[in-house]
Amino acid sequence: MASSERPSGAPPAARPQGRVRWRRFALMLIPSLGAASALIGLTAGGVLADSISVSGNAFTVTANKLDGGPFAQYGGLVTGPQNKQQPVAVSVIRSATLSNLCQTVKVGPIQMTLHAGGHGTPVSASNLVVDADQLSGNATFSNIVIGQDAGTLTVPANADPQPIAGTFGESASHVTITSLNQHTWLTTAGTFKLPGLSLGIGGSCP
Repeated sequence: MASSERPSGAPPAARPQGRVRWRRFALMLIPSLGAASALIGLTAGGVLADSISVSGNAFTVTANKLDGGPFAQYGGLVTGPQNKQQPVAVSVIRSATLSNLCQTVKVGPIQMTLHAGGHGTPVSASNLVVDADQLSGNATFSNIVIGQDAGTLTVPANADPQPIAGTFGESASHVTITSLNQHTWLTTAGTFKLPGLSLGIGGSCP
C-alpha cells in the first residue's frame, strides 16, 4: 500500500480557495425529487457564484403545485448579517404558476402568513428566481440536462447571484412540482401576481 505521508521537506499542498465539495452541495439541489439520485453521484470543483446580501431571515414557501418553464438551476451564495455565507440552489423559471401559495416569515418576534392563488386562480410570475437551501416535493422535468456548465445557462438579469462558467448547472424545458415545500432566503420576479391575497399575523403553512 502506497504511503500517504508527504515526503520530508516537501511544501504542504495548497488548498484551493473559494471551492466547495460539490457532492455535499448536490444534496441540496432538488432533494427528494426525481433527479436527486443523479445529482448526489456527481462531484466537481468550482467557484460558487458571487453572493448577495440578505436579511438573514429565511422563510418557508409551500404550494400545492408549481408549473412552469424553461427551468435552470445552479449554485450560489447569499450573505447574511455579520458576513455569514449560506450556500443556496438558485432556481430560475421564466414563467411559472403556483396553486395555493403559502408563505410564512418572522418579522422580529411576530410570524406573518401570506396566502394567495386559491379558488382555482393560481399565482403567476415571470422571471421567477428563488435562492433556497431546502426544497422538496414530487417533480417531473421535461428535457432535463444535469451537469450542464452553469455559464451556458440562459437566465434573466434579475437572477442574483448570476451563474459562473465552469460550475455545476442543470436545465429543463419544463418543470412541474406538486406538494412543494422550500426554505428560501431570497425570491425575486419580474412580475408577481397574487390573486386572492391574504396576509395575517400568526398561523402556519400546511
